[in-house]
Amino acid sequence: MDFRLPELGEGVYEAELVAWLVKVGDAVKRGQNLIEVLTDKASMEVPSPFVGKITGLMAQPGQVIKVGDAVLAYEPLGAKDAARPEKPPTATTTRHSPPTTHHPPPITDQSTNNRPAARVGAMAAAVRAAPSVRYLARKLGVDLVQVQGSGPGGRILVGDLSAFVAPAESRAKPVAEEAHPEYATAGTTIKLQGIRRRIAEHMVQSKRMAPHYTYVDECEVTELVKLREGLKSTAAESGVKLTYLAFFVKAVAAALKEIPIINSSLNEEAGEIVLHDHYNVGVAVSTSGGLIVPVIHDADRKNLLEIGAEIERLTSAARAGKTRLEDLRGGTFTITSIGSIGGLISTPIINHPEAAILGIGKVMKRPVFDAAGAIRPADLVYLSLSFDHRIVDGAIGAAFCNAVIRRLQSPAALLLPQPAR
Repeated sequence: MDFRLPELGEGVYEAELVAWLVKVGDAVKRGQNLIEVLTDKASMEVPSPFVGKITGLMAQPGQVIKVGDAVLAYEPLGAKDAARPEKPPTATTTRHSPPTTHHPPPITDQSTNNRPAARVGAMAAAVRAAPSVRYLARKLGVDLVQVQGSGPGGRILVGDLSAFVAPAESRAKPVAEEAHPEYATAGTTIKLQGIRRRIAEHMVQSKRMAPHYTYVDECEVTELVKLREGLKSTAAESGVKLTYLAFFVKAVAAALKEIPIINSSLNEEAGEIVLHDHYNVGVAVSTSGGLIVPVIHDADRKNLLEIGAEIERLTSAARAGKTRLEDLRGGTFTITSIGSIGGLISTPIINHPEAAILGIGKVMKRPVFDAAGAIRPADLVYLSLSFDHRIVDGAIGAAFCNAVIRRLQSPAALLLPQPAR
């Protein structure tokens, strides 16, 4: 029997196969993850709705497969599976899905806590999920009412099911990864696929389309370092790990409001520069699979602790390969930081179609002269800004950097509520 790729999200019609999580001859149980796929730079694992033995794999890592395509063959195990053929329905919302007349069995009483059948049916019907997701849920014995959806409007996706049926111990304690797998192994070759291929394509597009120029300045952050130290325990009581990055996001959001042309993109077809009235700051995250940029939406409306919590959520999800599609969309400016690794100055490539990107170096202790000419210790950081020269001229780029620096040098103001737009 064939297992077909189910619907993975709203408007998602295809995905790249990143890796097989099973091989021919494996005995598979319900809920066991079969494949890892990538859609729009968000990776997810697809769980098995059947109990059976894998008899064939029909796609290769790096291959693009469409929703509804057969990806593996299996032999059902157990009398229940052998007696009833299984062919997952595919989403009716995509033209790639073949027609099907299969009618899955009614929802059983599993995982419903013995609630009346009529009430369970009504609640299940109100849940937002594709037909293929509902089918998987039935086969996995999962009550969709209990699943938290991560899709638009709370829509339940395949990845949500996979996370729900994962053993509790694996959810509580991430599996340790091999140390620095991104460093690779000498004498081998690496197929350009998955996130790495998407990064390559995106960077080439950005460099080809946007004439870059880079502006670097030094910023003293002595007061910011002191303020962060003073707030760390308070943030920890709220369950937030407060990093320097939260201050930079807050300062950038305010500077974008001051100089709106930086918060823009060029519509080449219309011959227009589009100035955005929302301030969505992307933060570049290094993962074992490559660099991705989840977005802090409406950063100007969030306070420092909210931004810190959002950074932690987005970073953890990215490194676990669980980033949601909506967390990757809508960015208007990007920050990339090498400070935790080292390095003073960088020349980052713009995250097209944005107009600018900020690279942050490491915070370092250096001797400086005060106004009276005396030497004192200070905490310094270099800010490296790359701009799209079609939109931003040198003087405007310098003014924007100055606007960021002013806020970083008076960090207490970042704690104040922001005025309404």
